[in-house]
Amino acid sequence: MVSRALAGLPSRVKERLKNVVVCVEQAPSKEQLKETGTRKGDILLGLFEGIPETEWGKGLGAPLPDKITIFQEGIEHFAKTREEVEKEVADTVRHEVAHYFGWSDEELEKM
Repeated sequence: MVSRALAGLPSRVKERLKNVVVCVEQAPSKEQLKETGTRKGDILLGLFEGIPETEWGKGLGAPLPDKITIFQEGIEHFAKTREEVEKEVADTVRHEVAHYFGWSDEELEKM
């Protein structure tokens, strides 16, 4: 489903994705929850870890690949049918790719 979501991104977006790994994990680690400020009872669906494109070339050297993680348990918490899971995965992939390009949660909520 994640592969289909990535394939479904507009060509102009896919062409600009560089040095990024996309993976699926069962659930976020304790460190990821702490780093994101996720409170007990909140659910993390996905996470972008890296340097947003808007920050590239600012004396940071050659960075390791950025990482987008999609969390299966979080997705399945909100989506019960296969169709709902597929839609939530696609929405979460788009959301995390937007973070890769430097969009904040606040900017995404306005859209």
